[in-house]
Parts: sequence; C-alpha cells; structure tokens
Amino acid sequence: MVVTKSRKIEIQNVMSPGHIIRVDADKYEAMKRAFLKVLPKKSPGLTAAEIGAAILPHLPDDLFPGGAKAGWWKKAVQLDLEAKGSVAREASNPLRWHKS
Repeated sequence: MVVTKSRKIEIQNVMSPGHIIRVDADKYEAMKRAFLKVLPKKSPGLTAAEIGAAILPHLPDDLFPGGAKAGWWKKAVQLDLEAKGSVAREASNPLRWHKS
C-alpha cells in the first residue's frame, strides 16, 4: 500500500481574523474554481443554498463523490475568499454573495 501525503494550503476565515488553518489544496482549489464559476459579478448575488446547488455539477467526482463534504468546503472557500476580499457578502436577508 502506497500512502501519499496530500498538499496543504493555508486559508483564512473572515469571521476569525488572524486565524489560519491548513486544508487539502486539491479540494480547496476544485471548490474555489466551482464557487467562482457560479458566483455573479454583482448584486443581487446568490444565497448559500443557491451556491450549493449551482456548484455541484462543477465539482470533480474523484474529490467530491456524490457531492460528499461539498457543504463544508463551500463554506471554507466562501469564508477564505471573503477574508481575501475576492467575494463580498451583501447586507440582505437571506445573505447573498457576489464577486468583489
């Protein structure tokens, strides 16, 4: 049995400034591509549920079989991109996001 070590990257959380966690780079990058592909450039943006449904067809099945763990990764990417200023959260109810 061959065990390979996955590549890790550091991500941020807009809700916890200065807090950094290390996550699987391949899963992060795949989710980020899907997230940015479906996210509109301006208001009114998409809700979390709309983003979740829209990204599923864009995720590689080898990393997210049947959409497994996609919800956690979607949130992690959203919070990281918000912290980096690539994504904006609208002051709406329900919350909506769009590209910055």
